[in-house]
Amino acid sequence: MSVFIIAEAGVNHNGSIDLAYKLIDAAYDAGANAVKFQTFKASNIALKNSKKAEYQIQKNNIVESQFDMLKKLELNSDSHKKLFNYCTNKGIKFLSSPFDHESIHLLDKLNVKIFKIPSGEINNLPYLRHIGSLGKEIILSTGMSTLMEIEDALNTLMNSGTSKNNITILHANTMYPTPMEDVNLNAMQTIKNKFDVAVGYSDHTLGIEIGIAAVALGASIIEKHFTLDKKMDGPDHKASLEPNELKSMIGAIRNIEKAMGDGVKRLTKSEKPNIGIARKSIVAKTGIKKGDIFSEKNITTKRPGYGLSPMNWDSVIGRIAGQDFNENDLIC
Repeated sequence: MSVFIIAEAGVNHNGSIDLAYKLIDAAYDAGANAVKFQTFKASNIALKNSKKAEYQIQKNNIVESQFDMLKKLELNSDSHKKLFNYCTNKGIKFLSSPFDHESIHLLDKLNVKIFKIPSGEINNLPYLRHIGSLGKEIILSTGMSTLMEIEDALNTLMNSGTSKNNITILHANTMYPTPMEDVNLNAMQTIKNKFDVAVGYSDHTLGIEIGIAAVALGASIIEKHFTLDKKMDGPDHKASLEPNELKSMIGAIRNIEKAMGDGVKRLTKSEKPNIGIARKSIVAKTGIKKGDIFSEKNITTKRPGYGLSPMNWDSVIGRIAGQDFNENDLIC
C-alpha cells in the first residue's frame, strides 16, 4: 500500500484564499496525496489574552496575543467550500484539522472523509467523542503526549463509534522546528507495537530526511508543513518546506517505497546478467594431464562464473581428470 503523503498547508495561506489556491496547486504539482488546512474560529479556541508560542514570537516579533494572530488566519465557511471544490476538481484530497465543535460540523457537512486530530486536542474528551461519533477515518497526532494519553484518546474514539481499523496514529513532536535529538523516531514503532494500529509521522524538523526515514521504518502516512516562501510573515513558514523541497521529499519517499520490496530474498531480473561476471568457477591452476588427480595444488577458483560452481569443490578434489586441461581452463 502506497504511503499517504499530506502536504500541510496549515495556516500558511495567511488568511488569503488566493494564496490557499496556490498552495493547493503546489501540493498537487509536488505529487502529494492530500493538502491539509486548519479549521477554527479564534473565539472558540483561545482566550483573548492567550500567549503565542515562543517560536511564533521569534518569527515576526509582532506584539499580539495568540487570539489576535489566529483571528487573522481564519478561513470562513464559504472559503472552505471553495477550497474543497478546488481540490476535488484538481484531483487532490482536501483535509483540514478542526479545532472546535463548530469546525467539526463544518468539515462533516462538506463530507470530508478523513478527520485529522491535531496534537493539542489529544486530551480534549468532548472533542474526541464528537469526532469519534462520526465514523470517519481518523488520523491522530500525538505531539506532547504520553503512551497513557494516546491510549485514553484511542479508547475514547473507539468507544464513541470509530473502528480501530479506521484510525492511524502519527508520532509527532510539537516544536517548530523539532530538534533532531527530540525526534525519537523509534517511538513510532513503540506506538505500533503497543496499540496494534497503523502508524505514521508528522514531521516538524527542518529538511526532508526524517520523513523519508520514517517511511523506511513503516510509516503509512507522512505529514509535512510546506509554504510558497519561508520568508513570508506567519507562524509556520520558517519551519516549512518550499515547493521544490516538498517535491524532492515526495520523490524520495516514492523511491523508498519501491526499494522496500516484499521482503522475499530472491535473484532479481536486474542482477541476473551479473552472475557470470561476479561469481567464480573452478579452473585449472596449472596444466593438468588426463589421469591426474585434482587437488588444491592444481585447481583454483577464478572469474567468470559460467563453469562449475566452487560449491562443488569438495566433490572435485580427489577425482581423476578425464582429459587434459591447460592452465585457467574451466574444469568440467
